[in-house]
Amino acid sequence: MKYLVIISTLFVIGSLFGWVLELFFRRFVSQKKWVNPGFLTGPYLPIYGFGVAVLYGVSNIPLHIQSPVVDTIVRILVIGIGMTLIEFIAGLIFIKGLKIKLWDYSNRKGNIMGIICPIFSLAWLVVGSLYYFLLNPILVQGISWISENLIYTYFVGAVVGAMLVDFAYSVHLATKLKEFKELQNLRFEEFKKELKRRVNELRSKIQ
Repeated sequence: MKYLVIISTLFVIGSLFGWVLELFFRRFVSQKKWVNPGFLTGPYLPIYGFGVAVLYGVSNIPLHIQSPVVDTIVRILVIGIGMTLIEFIAGLIFIKGLKIKLWDYSNRKGNIMGIICPIFSLAWLVVGSLYYFLLNPILVQGISWISENLIYTYFVGAVVGAMLVDFAYSVHLATKLKEFKELQNLRFEEFKKELKRRVNELRSKIQ
């Protein structure tokens, strides 16, 4: 029960803060406007939830390496590889399963299927290193405190439940729209624009 609470809490924290991070990144760096960065309707990005869970696990699992320096290097490398692997698996699932590109690195050098690329893998490595040295000690204490005060698990459970419902609805909608060939393999922002246009057309016909 304790480990389930810990993993669920990490997942919720990562999903919520990941959404905020992406929101500001797209506003001030990539797209220069406020947009919902997620596939889901609500303010959460599950991919970051999985990422934080991996960061926590790799940072704290015993490796039984005698040298502290080697131990740290191995953990950071595993973190970089793990985060890149999560990004690749998530991108592949959406491209192959739902025909939607949540992100596109096709214009980046060394990219693989437009899903991962060296520059962003390096970025994940840096982010993982910052987490390991700065955030992990704080998060370990916070998670331990939450796991001992189970009243907070109701909030975590409510958020996870909302995410599951949201995910089921979003996947159902994307599956239905997959039948339209012109909506397949679009970047996610283009997909949402086209979807909005079709909804407006349908409303105008009804009126």
